[in-house]
Amino acid sequence: MKNATMTCAELLIRLLRDTYGVDTVFGIPGVHTVELYRGLDGGDSGGIRHITPRHEQGAGFMADGYARATGQPGVCFIITGPGMTNIATAMGQALADSIPMLVISSVNRRDTLGRGQGRLHELPSQQQLTAGLSRFSYTLATPDGLPDALARAFAVFESARPGPVHIEIPIDLFNAPVAEPAHWQRTAMAKPAPDPTALDTAMEWLSAASRPLVLLGGGCVPAPDAARTLVEALDAPTVTTINAKGLLGRHHPLDLGANVSLPPVRELAREADVILAIGTELGETDYDVVFDDGFALTGRLIRVDIDAEQLARNQFAELAIVADAGLTLQSLAARCVELPRQRDGEARVTAAWQALEVEKDPAFAPYVPLFEVLGESLPDAILVGDSCATTYAANHLVSQPAPRRFFNASTGYGTLGYGLPAAMGASLGRAELPVVALVGDGGIMFTLSELACAVEESLPVVVVLWHNQGYEEIRRFMDGAGVRRLGVDIQAPDFQMLAAGFGCMAKRVKAPNELASVLNNRPLNGPVLVEIDAFAWHEAVQPETHRLLDSH
Repeated sequence: MKNATMTCAELLIRLLRDTYGVDTVFGIPGVHTVELYRGLDGGDSGGIRHITPRHEQGAGFMADGYARATGQPGVCFIITGPGMTNIATAMGQALADSIPMLVISSVNRRDTLGRGQGRLHELPSQQQLTAGLSRFSYTLATPDGLPDALARAFAVFESARPGPVHIEIPIDLFNAPVAEPAHWQRTAMAKPAPDPTALDTAMEWLSAASRPLVLLGGGCVPAPDAARTLVEALDAPTVTTINAKGLLGRHHPLDLGANVSLPPVRELAREADVILAIGTELGETDYDVVFDDGFALTGRLIRVDIDAEQLARNQFAELAIVADAGLTLQSLAARCVELPRQRDGEARVTAAWQALEVEKDPAFAPYVPLFEVLGESLPDAILVGDSCATTYAANHLVSQPAPRRFFNASTGYGTLGYGLPAAMGASLGRAELPVVALVGDGGIMFTLSELACAVEESLPVVVVLWHNQGYEEIRRFMDGAGVRRLGVDIQAPDFQMLAAGFGCMAKRVKAPNELASVLNNRPLNGPVLVEIDAFAWHEAVQPETHRLLDSH
């Protein structure tokens, strides 16, 4: 390195690029981050791609989708004040789903902080704002503290329960000189391994169980091979949550999918004498999405989680193990290779699927042809969902060939507007795979402007827009509660015209064969918006259901 000193902004870029391998950042430049962009574009600091969304919420959702698709932290550069309030919703979603996200923001000069002087973009305390939305929020006091701050952030991402981390840099520090660090190496972080004695006890219980059940959550995603080895050796019916979908491979004979809120799977859960839950918070949006508090475990529960506090939440565990989910799966799989298969796990799963009949359920049946067409035309696609009807159906209907191919905003925080920008982040991170965004006509309006970014970056995202003329889920809840519909039958814009205005190809379809034609002839150098007329689709695939909806 030629110079013994550099600016704080230059140091940030070099640490991100050279030490932590960051190749993409998401953000909108502002007057308080100009010097940061000098560092991003200066000298030998190339190699980091900058993506400009049209709203900071979009930046956060893109970083989230990038992280879920790649397993690497998504990184954002955010302006002081309104930039932080704009990204707060995306941070909330990432926190709820334990997604690694690094938010680097500016903040006012150190000598003005907390003084209420009416400075540009001033908040009483950005750190207080983000404290409840992050694993930690830190204000840089001196430029030489930056390496330690980043090391803390990546330690959380790599060896603790991940989530957003916020580091704010006062604007008077961006140009401050800082000495070259003594070393640029990344600290090798070992994940917490499970206690061998606890694993022996777990295997003793599981080996003696006559009706075992395995619950695998998003924490298990890094270890699909070990997960398959374990559940097959146990011959145990297995729930893979929404964030764990694809962990066992497509249509695995022991996989119950994310259907634990439905009666046949709940019955299996109640009957299980030993339950192994790994890397799952056992939260409402995975286990009680019908919101009736009907999910119950009566057998001996073994829980494994990297977060000790989580082991004391939601369900009582007779054996709680604080450890990384992937390492635990590998250790358990190694212990049960010789375990004889003497159970009826596959038969029980088959019986449960027959009782579920999700493809015949009137609530899901209209969407079966949709996912059949997507599966035939784009079998390797990553499906990214907003909170919308097609996503809710996909949670129950879709089986993926591998993990990190299915995620959405219906879990945890449950925000709207997630689908399109998160799909763009996934496409940037996994350019070799097609990406489909499942959105509704209500939710897409939160982040529709990101179509401009998708066109600008030539991202071949397929945006499947289910147009049912309003907030259908809330309509159903209002009807069920006997509340007069208000605020849910909203007027939609002309999506075809809007997409064309962004320079995005757009098609309107009414039936499965029309959808297949669009997918098979889609552009590969930019996005395509496929608008599905929900009522015409119902009429085409299930006339009786359509008439019922129409009369209702």
